[in-house]
Formats: sequence, structure tokens, C-alpha cells
Amino acid sequence: MDKVNKAVALKYPKDADAPFITAKESGFLATRMLEIAEENNIPVVKDPELVNVLSLSSVGQCIPEETWMAVASIFAYITKAEGWKNKNESS
Repeated sequence: MDKVNKAVALKYPKDADAPFITAKESGFLATRMLEIAEENNIPVVKDPELVNVLSLSSVGQCIPEETWMAVASIFAYITKAEGWKNKNESS
């Protein structure tokens, strides 16, 4: 796996106003976060610029408003990809 400097995990519950940060790490622990995500089939998107902005916020905080569009497009892609996966698995 490539060296990872930072990683941020997000969650977007249906009743939330915006996604929030559930974990963030740097260095070895960031690399480990990605390994654990991949081992558990959790979608991973690598966007160094976005992670730099998101990592400025604290765990438990909603993501900054200026990142909403970028994060929304990521969540939309993941939702669509999971739909394709589920459709193919049920065929």
C-alpha cells in the first residue's frame, strides 16, 4: 500500500444535517485505517486535498460547508456503486 500521510473517516446518518468526522489519523495510523477499511469492504476514496481540509476539523464535528459538494459527489458515487454491486450479486 502507498504511504498515506492522513486519513479521515466520515459518516452520514439519515437524520444528520451533514456528514461528520468519525475518525482521523496521520502517518502509520492513517495507513492502518485504510487497511482496516479495505479489509472490511468499506469504500475508500483517496483525495489528498479534501483530506487536508477535513483533517482540520475535530472528530465528531460536521464537515465544513465548503466541502459539502465534494463529499456529496463521493457519497453519490459510493451509493451508486453499492447499488450496482447489490444488483449484480442478486442476479
